[in-house]
Amino acid sequence: MVTIHETELKEAILLGISKAGELDRPILVSEIKKAGAMEPLSFFNNGNDAFFGERFYWKNPDGSFYITGMGIAAQLSSDKAVDRFSAIDLKWKQLVQDSIISNPHQVPGTGPLMFGGFSFDPLKEKTPLWSKYPEALFHVPRFMLTVSDGDMYVTTNVLCTKHDGVSLFEKVAAERDTLFQLDKKSETKQNARLNEIMEINPAEWKEAVADAIRGLNDGGPLKKVVLARELRLFFDSKVDTGKLLGNLEDTQKTSFIFSFESGGDSFIGASPERLIKKRGNSIHSACLAGSIPRGKTEEEDGQLGGLLLNDEKNLAEHQYVVDMIRDALDGSCEKVIIPDKPQLMKIRDIQHLYTPVEGVALDTTSLLELVEKLHPTPALGGLPKELAVERIRELEALDRGFYAAPIGWMDYAGNGEFAVAIRSGLIQGQEASLFAGCGVVSNSDVDSEYLETGLKFRPMLSALGGKME
Repeated sequence: MVTIHETELKEAILLGISKAGELDRPILVSEIKKAGAMEPLSFFNNGNDAFFGERFYWKNPDGSFYITGMGIAAQLSSDKAVDRFSAIDLKWKQLVQDSIISNPHQVPGTGPLMFGGFSFDPLKEKTPLWSKYPEALFHVPRFMLTVSDGDMYVTTNVLCTKHDGVSLFEKVAAERDTLFQLDKKSETKQNARLNEIMEINPAEWKEAVADAIRGLNDGGPLKKVVLARELRLFFDSKVDTGKLLGNLEDTQKTSFIFSFESGGDSFIGASPERLIKKRGNSIHSACLAGSIPRGKTEEEDGQLGGLLLNDEKNLAEHQYVVDMIRDALDGSCEKVIIPDKPQLMKIRDIQHLYTPVEGVALDTTSLLELVEKLHPTPALGGLPKELAVERIRELEALDRGFYAAPIGWMDYAGNGEFAVAIRSGLIQGQEASLFAGCGVVSNSDVDSEYLETGLKFRPMLSALGGKME
């Protein structure tokens, strides 16, 4: 990696072309400049015509950090059933190793960065639903806007080969000029009208839950299994993903808001759950399991929260997550700090039991190593992990794809953040699939679990103009 603080893009590209010839392989060139004011969602919308299918969007829960990318300078993917995390990690390190980076700012989330995610279970039989998303998929954007604590940065990434010339710079500069000359205000569009909501095999799903409960009461080692189901939505016109992201930002202010496009499909969500965040050696994770609705009044809301904090089933589910995350991080961290008792996380439609996790990673620990160890948490898979995933594979008809799996970003310095891709949906033109799951334990009730999934559909469904009956 060569870091040059004040090199212009043209000079950096010519240097990259020369280096590509010397090493006989493509070289990534990255230029980072401070930018004027621009709304991240407006930037996302500006790329709709030229870069549809090649965009991503990310907002953290407190709104202090956004990244919006478009175009694909490089793609990293894997269809391996095993070692996909380490395969992506290795490909990323190889790409960054010989890169040329002009970055005088050194702000995490600027410069070369890959955004994407992993499927929930690479051994699950695949369906056409997720045909655009391999088992692991990450994009390095051609153009990226980063907003960090109010400051804005534009990154331009170019993959240079020995066959390129100065015309490569001219092409990239023209694309960038066109992108930033567009209207900086988001175009106001009407939501596509929702015509039909179809529950996918609800009776079969309930029977799968009942089957899981019977198995959990047999006295075997399996303690919990999470089962998910799908709603399929049909609209009168193509769903505008920029408008949907805006709706989610308005209604799910304390969640991670994300969108990741691939081949014309878009995986979008508003997840309340961080999987892992890494800045240098400092790490942050979260235990999120156990839920109850919000109240219609402040008094009712407090009463429901109190019930959740004292509910034996939900506290047991939550403790499974706490224990698993502690065990997963211990071998990769010098120190892990977890409070003794959970607190409440309240979002618009639901409140959860929540325990924050902090730690200090070993110098040899990579972000994707932590992602692999933590996925799936007991809140999304079950406990023990391997047995639960096997049971899901047997019982669940749904192809989860990227649902309930890690999605996020990592930069060239190893900083990054991944969320658990829940409260999410896959947008495909005039149709959308929404996903929601629930934790099944030995004393679960089938109808109660069914109602819980209905509650978890609400964030995406309401943002798309619908509601559960």
